[in-house]
Amino acid sequence: MQMSKSKWYLPGFAAILGVVFLAAQWVGGDPSGGLESLAIMCGFGALILFGGRRSETIRGLGGDRRDERFAQIDLRATALAGLAVLLAVIIAAMVELARGHSGAPFSWLGAIGGVSYLSAVVVLRVRG
Repeated sequence: MQMSKSKWYLPGFAAILGVVFLAAQWVGGDPSGGLESLAIMCGFGALILFGGRRSETIRGLGGDRRDERFAQIDLRATALAGLAVLLAVIIAAMVELARGHSGAPFSWLGAIGGVSYLSAVVVLRVRG
């Protein structure tokens, strides 16, 4: 079952996330940074909403899953981004350990990534 999303889904989500960033930074004592975050997130939402009319690439970024090609590009890009983040976390944990620290919070992030990966492999293997 594939769920169809409105063209407003991602821009709306970006705006809501921008408001959450604004609130978090405001509470943290940085309201100007929060306003910058809100502007960035709303700008991204506007780019997806209005830029997708003319650009196939932006339409793909916005979650257009009518084309299987977009879905495959998204899957590969997500995997590459996940690999890059996990490598950065592993390297950061090693640096912290080499400095004589505990490796936290990078060791926790690496553990979450590893457990998530292993769980996904098992679940997808059993289902497939």
